[in-house]
Amino acid sequence: MGASKSNLFSESQKEIAFLAKAIGHPARVAILNYLHASQTCINSDLVQELGLAQATISQHLKELKEIGIIQGSIEGTSICYCINAEKWSQMSQLFSDFFSEYSNLQKSSCC
Repeated sequence: MGASKSNLFSESQKEIAFLAKAIGHPARVAILNYLHASQTCINSDLVQELGLAQATISQHLKELKEIGIIQGSIEGTSICYCINAEKWSQMSQLFSDFFSEYSNLQKSSCC
């Protein structure tokens, strides 16, 4: 989106779009599902779990880390990732607020 048009949208709208785009790939959703289910720091498990190439998983992890949904550390050859609970909570609240605005939608006869 051009910088000249970004002023048309609220900060909340831009943040929701940004986060939705970041989790808008099924591999990233699968990574987040796996991280949540494991409730521990993971590293190379994702290659076997998801059946994707290491390079593909690394790219998805990089994108999730860049927006802060996951966090990780690198110690020597060991890389460890987990869900960033604070960012997850913020994201959850943002989407919850967005969806609750429209929770009373009535079936419309217009469409």
